[in-house]
Amino acid sequence: MSLFKNTKRFLLALFVLIQCCIFSICSSATESGVNTSSGTALDQEAERASENKDELSSAEEKTSAPPTVRAPKIAPNLDLKSVAPLPEVTPADEIVVDPAPDSAGNIGVVDSTPHQGTIDKFIILGSEVPPGTATRLSWVPDAAISGLEKPTPILVINGAHPGKTLCLTAAIHGDELNGIEIVRRVIYDIDPRRLKGRLIGVPIVNLQGFQRGSRYLPDRRDLNRYFPGKSRGSLASRIAHSLFTKIIKHCDMLVDVHTGSLRRSNLPQLRADMTMPAVARFTEGFDDMAVVHSKGNTGMLRTAANRAGITAVALEVGESMRIQKDKIKQGVHSINSLLERQGMYARLFIWGAPEPVYYRSSWVRAESGGILMSLVKLGSTVNQGESLGTVIDPITNESTEIISNVKGRIIGMAVDQVVMPGFAAYHIGDQATEFNLSQNPEPESDNAMEPADNVDTIQIEDEEMEQLLE
Repeated sequence: MSLFKNTKRFLLALFVLIQCCIFSICSSATESGVNTSSGTALDQEAERASENKDELSSAEEKTSAPPTVRAPKIAPNLDLKSVAPLPEVTPADEIVVDPAPDSAGNIGVVDSTPHQGTIDKFIILGSEVPPGTATRLSWVPDAAISGLEKPTPILVINGAHPGKTLCLTAAIHGDELNGIEIVRRVIYDIDPRRLKGRLIGVPIVNLQGFQRGSRYLPDRRDLNRYFPGKSRGSLASRIAHSLFTKIIKHCDMLVDVHTGSLRRSNLPQLRADMTMPAVARFTEGFDDMAVVHSKGNTGMLRTAANRAGITAVALEVGESMRIQKDKIKQGVHSINSLLERQGMYARLFIWGAPEPVYYRSSWVRAESGGILMSLVKLGSTVNQGESLGTVIDPITNESTEIISNVKGRIIGMAVDQVVMPGFAAYHIGDQATEFNLSQNPEPESDNAMEPADNVDTIQIEDEEMEQLLE
């Protein structure tokens, strides 16, 4: 009996020991499984974190990646009169560098500033134009829907001999057509092998306005009120900034070609700030061209250029929305005379008698509405009290004369059309003395408009007079 009890106790103890061992083994296995699973989850989380970090790092690298750096392409030497496709446009994120080291052995961004007296590389719009060649480049102002951008043709001639750089621009107002043909004819008639210096021609600055037959940009802004522009400004300001920094800053001299607006025609004339000695000397190079003193308003291309040290004038020729062959011929002749006077391009040239300088000018307005019938022509000399035209009321048949209040010359006038009371009909130039410039500033200055980069709409005190400016 005692032996049975001892055996029973032994078996019970053994059973308990076996159960404890089994429990211990199961617990160890469970803990091991948990730890393994937990470790795998942590590893996967770490891997995902690492991938996210790599993706973030890659995105940051893409965002902060420096622009592509490359050497300038050699622009093809073209006969500009020939038909050719537009060249490729340099991407905005590319920086053009000179592969040749400087005197210090460094390779850096090209200095394309004109250097008179030496035949240097001329790099513009991402292309190098070798001496003695002509080419057609493209400018995109980066101010449109990317997929709908259209490049603006830029005509460039780098002469075989050292000299100054003259820029010709036209159609800043898209409806002013005479200047487009003037720039084309001047550039096309140049032999690069005989040219001293460089010529840059932008026949159509406001390509969007030109396509729509409009003076303005699509947002109704006047581009010639926003120079030199801002890279983060309004649409007009961005286009102005792009043109000024990429093209105009290459110039030593600038002729900006315009026409009259609002169905008005201008006698071929220069608008120039005659208080600036360099500009006054510059105007002497234009043959058969009257000069009208005008300081210009803030935001105009010629005003911004003069302030940047580029001698600039505006050339007014004829009427908008028309191709006027006689006016175009006179404009081409005048610019060719400038090239000869500047020593850039020699021709057999016969100079005409000097045209006068009009230091003051004023507009004569209609006092009644109706149909305008002019009695004078562009260039006519008129006296104070002389009748310039008649406004006829088509309903009552009443006629009202427009009388000149000054003695001078008709340098701009409206074509015959329907007019309303207060319509500016005749622009009369007065040969006042140079001494009176400070005492009698041009009346246009009273209607100047400042660039409106900080507002969404343009504020114009006198919209009609604003459009009478270049």
